[in-house]
Amino acid sequence: MSQSVAAGYKSQPAGTQVQKKESKLNTDVRGRVAAAPERVPQVFWCPDLVSTRDLGPAGVDAVLHLAGVMKARPADFRRALTGRQMVMFFEKPSLRTRLTFEAGMVSLGGTAMFVDQTHERLDAREKLSDVAHNLERWVDLIVLRTFSQLTIEGMAQHASVPVINALSDLEHPCQALADYLTLLERFGDVKDRCLAYVGDGNNVAHSLLLTCACLGSTIRVATPAGYAPDPQIVADALEIAEETGAQIQLLSDPHEAVAGADAIYTDAWTSMGQEREEDERAQIFPPYQVNTDLMAEAAPHAVFMHCLPAHRGLEVTDDVIDSPQSVVFEQAENRLHAQKAILYLLLGGGDRLPARSAHA
Repeated sequence: MSQSVAAGYKSQPAGTQVQKKESKLNTDVRGRVAAAPERVPQVFWCPDLVSTRDLGPAGVDAVLHLAGVMKARPADFRRALTGRQMVMFFEKPSLRTRLTFEAGMVSLGGTAMFVDQTHERLDAREKLSDVAHNLERWVDLIVLRTFSQLTIEGMAQHASVPVINALSDLEHPCQALADYLTLLERFGDVKDRCLAYVGDGNNVAHSLLLTCACLGSTIRVATPAGYAPDPQIVADALEIAEETGAQIQLLSDPHEAVAGADAIYTDAWTSMGQEREEDERAQIFPPYQVNTDLMAEAAPHAVFMHCLPAHRGLEVTDDVIDSPQSVVFEQAENRLHAQKAILYLLLGGGDRLPARSAHA
């Protein structure tokens, strides 16, 4: 049994440029074109994943659909990216992001390389465009975990190979995709479900807003005054919501946000790079702690979500994160499957799903 990976998803008009231009420096970049498929594919129209906005509703749907297939049938994809190479540059420490990308790429038959960039910014030693033009000649895909979103945008602008945002100060698209994969598994559909996010209006909140908007779901985001999500992200999410019917509410009261919600989500009050604000934030955010009292205000079937690492006793209590309602480790597992789907789609793993294996 075979079918198009892109079947059912929006295709681009004829002649639309969906592939990134090759470098014009020195010589042509070689080795970036996949072997001719059995038939002309319906091209995945997103050359990079810099922002959830790059995917749009159809792209988010495509990633989540394929992630579910890959999770159910891992053996079918073991050689999907054979010969492909991925490099990761991380300016911030990582457990889940690094290992899920490495394990995901290797499980698809590719090779993963890691460069520890925590000692200095990626463009500190040489111009970012020079780094990009080197990398595009050596590898097939670049994964960046950075402080500045501009670093990821710059790499995508200059490199002729796909670039993935594995976290920046503005967005964390891979995390939100894994989160909504978790909700889809739990509830079957998310269009009539409400996710309540309480805490800092940070990069995770931004990506949840955009992903929720793409899926036509409902989200309530409750933050203290001065810590609301970025206005441009909110504006973009609302624009997408006009197309999909998503419901987005920005609040300040955590109790109003969680009332009857199907899921309660929180994140660290102080993100990496904000350590100087830690004491100040510790005085502001306690009313947003997710504890048993706050969970009790959600729907009886509500789940607790956190992108991890969790600061137990701060944004969440032990009795919540360790409770049967907690799906934090399901979220962590689904990082693997969502990112495998992203890798497959961006690298053109094929226009047909592999024939189903009896050993999946």
